[in-house]
Amino acid sequence: MFYEVVPEGKLGELTYDFDGSLFPGQIVLVPVGKRVLPGIVIKKVAQPKFKTKSILKVLYSKPLPKHLLKIIDFISSYYLTEKGMVVSLLLPRGVQKKRRKTEQMFGFSRPASLTDTLPLNKAQKRALEGLQKGVGGTKLLYGVTGSGKTNIYLKMAEDAFKQQKSSIVLVPEIALTSQFVQVFREVFGKNIVLIHSKQTEAERHLIFNSLLETEGPRVIIGPRSALFAPVDNLGLIIIDEEHENTYYQENPPRYSAIRVASFMAKTLEIPLILGSATPTVEDFYLAKARGSLVQLEEKAKKEAVKPEVKIIDFKKRDNFSKNRYFSTALLNQISENLEKGYQTLIFHNRRGSSPLTICEECGEEVLCPNCYLPLTLHADEFVLQCHTCEYAEKVPTNCPKCGHSGMLHKGFGTKLLEVELTKLFPKATIRRFDADNKKDEGVAEAYEEIRAGEVDILVGTQTLAKGLDLPKLATVGVVQADAGLSLPDFTAEERTFQLLTQVIGRVGRGHLKDTNVFIQTFRPEHPVLTFAANEDYLGFSKYMLVRRQKSGFPPFRFIAKLEITLKTEAIVLKKVRETAQKLAQKKNLVVSPPMPAFHERTSKGYTWQIIVRGKSRKALALAISNLDANFRITLDPPSLL
Repeated sequence: MFYEVVPEGKLGELTYDFDGSLFPGQIVLVPVGKRVLPGIVIKKVAQPKFKTKSILKVLYSKPLPKHLLKIIDFISSYYLTEKGMVVSLLLPRGVQKKRRKTEQMFGFSRPASLTDTLPLNKAQKRALEGLQKGVGGTKLLYGVTGSGKTNIYLKMAEDAFKQQKSSIVLVPEIALTSQFVQVFREVFGKNIVLIHSKQTEAERHLIFNSLLETEGPRVIIGPRSALFAPVDNLGLIIIDEEHENTYYQENPPRYSAIRVASFMAKTLEIPLILGSATPTVEDFYLAKARGSLVQLEEKAKKEAVKPEVKIIDFKKRDNFSKNRYFSTALLNQISENLEKGYQTLIFHNRRGSSPLTICEECGEEVLCPNCYLPLTLHADEFVLQCHTCEYAEKVPTNCPKCGHSGMLHKGFGTKLLEVELTKLFPKATIRRFDADNKKDEGVAEAYEEIRAGEVDILVGTQTLAKGLDLPKLATVGVVQADAGLSLPDFTAEERTFQLLTQVIGRVGRGHLKDTNVFIQTFRPEHPVLTFAANEDYLGFSKYMLVRRQKSGFPPFRFIAKLEITLKTEAIVLKKVRETAQKLAQKKNLVVSPPMPAFHERTSKGYTWQIIVRGKSRKALALAISNLDANFRITLDPPSLL
């Protein structure tokens, strides 16, 4: 008998023979050239006219769920990628290896009780009713910070579980959601399955085996890869913090977990719930237009009061009489918090001590030799580091170009802020949490210590902006709120608003009566900062949609980013100009002039990009489907950087 199989890699369907019966979705080993690769059986076919190779081994007797087979076709056609690349999303690494089960990874036993452990308030009940209307489909739950979206997720997952249906719950990053996971554990016990990046290849493989081979409902929690968990009784998909960029895979095969989940929900006729306090304006607009928007605008706790928010002008140096980085008002508030035993969170979305090291004589920047981007000073180790490729070198005493001895370090990051705070408050317990803090544990590991109030001042980047509920947190200080507004990207304002809203939402949750936020900025009049300070998402979305419509960006146009990297700038320029001219001849497409990429020069060469926009996604995809193979195509990119 003969079967079509899609092996892993940049391949499509290949035909093989096998002495026996196979079912679509079975995982097998097949020869491809001189290699042996895992693949997925697609269907039985008639004997071809050419000679075929044989399937070497059947790895699993039970096939993958049918909806995962449909995903292969969907991602391949929707995102213009090879089917074999999609197969690599569905199969764990080392799927052909034999694994020793050293311990039972999880037992699928029912929790002790699934009877009203989850009381909902009136607003939450109304929202739940709105989400449960109709059969399946995608709904957007817009719920303000602290409104209790998690309780609604739990209730829907509980209802699915009672019907012997599994749920998949996606979170942006498992390490930042320890509270979220703990709440689910309290309800579902051992029926929770976690998938995350810290698991080894063997652990991920054993989890895959158990999910495929074990009967019974379960709740899978993890990042975007958890969407491909091999469960065949799926009844619910939830995507929390749906606005996060991490739901889009930037590396091949490129795809949006939200769009794939929407396809899955439609295929299986099950609900998909997208939840956020700051949904993307694109998803908010589409949900409102389709009548699938459910709003939850009341705080879960009656005692929750909005914090007092102060916008402080960085340009007025009188506001910074005690320190150049922290306003006098913020420092006075930190002192008051220390006396009362309250906590302060200092947020700055920039790691390191300084973003720029230059020669005061000739102005030469110290650049990464691989990425040609400015190296960042890390004062504690006194090294310069690249935040793109992690290259590091000692700080030069002399300019590498002119030999001058005066090197200047401009700007500041979280490490420098930590040092300054230690000088200002020597008796305080200060902890920094960011991607550079490799010697210390992360927020998840230190959460109980932080929650108990054993840390007086927390300093960090996005790590601290998300998912934390700290009873003793009284103050949030945003050191430079406008840092991301000037990025050359159509989502720059949206990302700034989302991040500020998230970090402001760490206070005013009902634990303390009086809480406050200090927003330091060089642009105090900017509307995005005003909307964030007032926690006014609806006002922000109207403002943003007007700007998107005028400029021709989503949701009013579909976009594609075309990037190409070649060894010399001359060759790159020739290729992108030729391609842009050809695309410009297509009707109903808007083609941008070729521009250098945000990270233009790397060790691989020069990278330039073309942005193409159109009203029809199908026409846009067709127009770019047969470009030079050197082009990297990203459809519906969440960012142009």
